[in-house]
Amino acid sequence: MKIKKSTGERIFDTFNILFFFTFSLATFYPFWHEVCISFSDKVNALRGGIFLWPRGFNVEAYKLVLSSQYLITAFTNSLFITVLGVIISVMLGAGVAYLVSKKHLPGHKFLNMFIIISIIFNGGIIPTYLIVKGTGLVDSLWALIVLAACTPFNVVIMKNFFQNLPSSLEESALMDGASPLLIFFRIVLPLSKPVLATVSIWVAVSQWNDYMRGLIYLTDRSNYILPVLIRDIINGQSDVAGQEVMSESSTETVKAATIIIALVPILMVYPFLQKHFTKGIMLGAVKG
Repeated sequence: MKIKKSTGERIFDTFNILFFFTFSLATFYPFWHEVCISFSDKVNALRGGIFLWPRGFNVEAYKLVLSSQYLITAFTNSLFITVLGVIISVMLGAGVAYLVSKKHLPGHKFLNMFIIISIIFNGGIIPTYLIVKGTGLVDSLWALIVLAACTPFNVVIMKNFFQNLPSSLEESALMDGASPLLIFFRIVLPLSKPVLATVSIWVAVSQWNDYMRGLIYLTDRSNYILPVLIRDIINGQSDVAGQEVMSESSTETVKAATIIIALVPILMVYPFLQKHFTKGIMLGAVKG
């Protein structure tokens, strides 16, 4: 039987729909605005204003940007630190999280407290830079990978997930003669796909958009990542963006095309992991 809603409930539902529709539109429009500019011709792009669709459809900006060796190099570098960063960060974080999830482990409380403290406090930019410089990683892509190798917050999320796995599975495996390492790789990790997918998305987005670290630790143009290259294009540093790009096309269309190209990889990956992402958030947030 359908329950008739009161006037107040209908007003409330209408307000919610309008509010979230407006909020979604305000969130989506900046992306759509850049898409429209990137596909517009250079004359119409310079006119400015609100873009609801491309003005004078043109793909010249994409041809010019994709032909720039600087963008290819930056894209390759970003892909390298993202893929390798995700693998190292997830595997190392999962290993640490699995250890601290065991309450019988000596020093269990101290290790958990140490992880919590490291979430709240950090060494700061200058001490971190001095350490990176001392290890010879300045102007190296490995600086961006190593600094994100094990994030305390991700460890906490994975630890909570591991604590909610049935302990009987591990006990049965131990009785059958399986080693802790075998249990971790053959039982725990396969059952942890939701939280691993969640953390993988976080790390991938963080690494792909790692602007501050790229700006601080990378100076050689051959080591530039996409966020740093986009900064130089927006600032009009044509020698970095490619002299042939900036001289043949509107600066605005080049900026927009570069931004869209940088966003596409993350937008392509997320839909395939969305189911695991949502499940991992819910399960990993439960305190064991």
